[in-house]
Amino acid sequence: MLTWFKSSHSDDNEACVEVAVRPDGTVLLRDSKIGDTSPILTFTATQWQTFLATADRH
Repeated sequence: MLTWFKSSHSDDNEACVEVAVRPDGTVLLRDSKIGDTSPILTFTATQWQTFLATADRH
């Protein structure tokens, strides 16, 4: 079972994304508004780091 995390900056009622990390380092991203039925984006650890670095610049 995966444990999903939402940003500590998000309020309970706010739409946000949730992240889970598999034991192999794969990162999963989903829409918190939809929850368990949300489509899931899958990133390798390297792709996730690149995504975060790019998003931080914008």
